[in-house]
Amino acid sequence: MPDKAQITSVEAIESFRAGLIVFLGQARPVLEEVGNELSRTRLWLQNDQRMFWQQELRTRTRRLEEARQELFNATLSNLQTGTAALLQMTVQRTQRAVLEAEDKLKLLKRWDNELDNRAAPLMKLTEQLHGFLASDMARAVAYLDQALKALDAYRNVAAPRGETAAVAAPESTEEKL
Repeated sequence: MPDKAQITSVEAIESFRAGLIVFLGQARPVLEEVGNELSRTRLWLQNDQRMFWQQELRTRTRRLEEARQELFNATLSNLQTGTAALLQMTVQRTQRAVLEAEDKLKLLKRWDNELDNRAAPLMKLTEQLHGFLASDMARAVAYLDQALKALDAYRNVAAPRGETAAVAAPESTEEKL
């Protein structure tokens, strides 16, 4: 067995280190974007959509009351049955619209709860991965730096002349066998 290690590819370690640094530079922002996207989605559900459907419910309820009032006035004035039937259909249509808005608000509440229940475990894993990339992989890059320096220093050290001949002699006898 030779006394000197054969270092054949320090470039492979350098390439891996460079690739790891590039990966870390790309992975961290992506993981941060995942958290930001979840926050934006939660705010969209809790604020934008809830406010929209609450306003829509108020508007539709007001229209329903107006349609009911028109139907009541038509009933009191004994209008033609065609007009009364049309007004009755308008009341039913606006009632369905109000029910739809109420259903949308209930659905938003359920989605908000579901989002928290489903996203919390995944966000925990994402945060763990982010921590792993930030701490352990940063240490891995530092370790590769130290290994490269050690290998470079080792490669630059010349073997003593007496040992080179002693190492070469056994190798040549093994080749003859």
